[in-house]
Amino acid sequence: MPIDAAKAVAAEPRSGEISWTAKDVQLYHLGIGAGLPATDPDELRYTLESRLQVLPSFATVAGSGAPGVISGLSMPGVEVELARVLHGGQSLEIHRPLPVEGTATTTSRIAAVYDKGKAAVLVLRTEVADADGPLWTNDSQIFVKGEGGWGGDRGPSARPEPPTGEPDKVVERRIREDQALLYRLSGDWNPLHADPEFAAKAGFERPILHGLCTYGITLKAVVDTLLGGDVGRVRSYATRFAGVVYPGETLRIRMWDQGDAVRVAVTVVERDDAPALTDTVVHHA
Repeated sequence: MPIDAAKAVAAEPRSGEISWTAKDVQLYHLGIGAGLPATDPDELRYTLESRLQVLPSFATVAGSGAPGVISGLSMPGVEVELARVLHGGQSLEIHRPLPVEGTATTTSRIAAVYDKGKAAVLVLRTEVADADGPLWTNDSQIFVKGEGGWGGDRGPSARPEPPTGEPDKVVERRIREDQALLYRLSGDWNPLHADPEFAAKAGFERPILHGLCTYGITLKAVVDTLLGGDVGRVRSYATRFAGVVYPGETLRIRMWDQGDAVRVAVTVVERDDAPALTDTVVHHA
């Protein structure tokens, strides 16, 4: 079997160093749709170096290295084809506000491998710290089609109850036709998001938007709408990728304010509110 669960979990953590600059932060923000309108003061805090703050989801691309979905496939005990891999979910814990530029040490390991029957799920955990201490902890859930069924642990099955009642806020965000091409410049070069032939091989009618791009767009909407534009209030952010988004479509982002947390549901307007992100929670100060 291409995935050796015991070997993957027992492997020594992999360490490395990453660094980023204000330019990397600005490029990421543009990749998730910041800067419209270009002269809006609320947008300039994402695009202008003299006012720059860092949206916490930048942590998923900091250092411009391979994202969890790709780097997890090179860990010991894992040998699968990229075309059979999907990003199942993402969770991020922020230990303190991300600096506009910095250098940090990353420590990554496969924290768990779950047997979902027709698929396997790898949990790649990356802990990041700089000279002043921990910065963030990132968990990527990597869904590998056709690699389950060996009788392993199915993993946690409990999911949060969906929010009830009318949302407190609803916003829509149009995805540009070139959004995936711009976003991939932050480090995710998976051809699934640019190459029509590769996308067809993976079972899609055309290249799809990165799940982590939708993830960033959604967090920005929550920060701008319910958190007063203050990125420093975000403590953690988790989601499950429930469906694909194609460039050119429109996201409908519903938000329920629950005190110290915001529950979120993201759907695609043009496909009768087909789900894009579910089980989405932003905890904040």
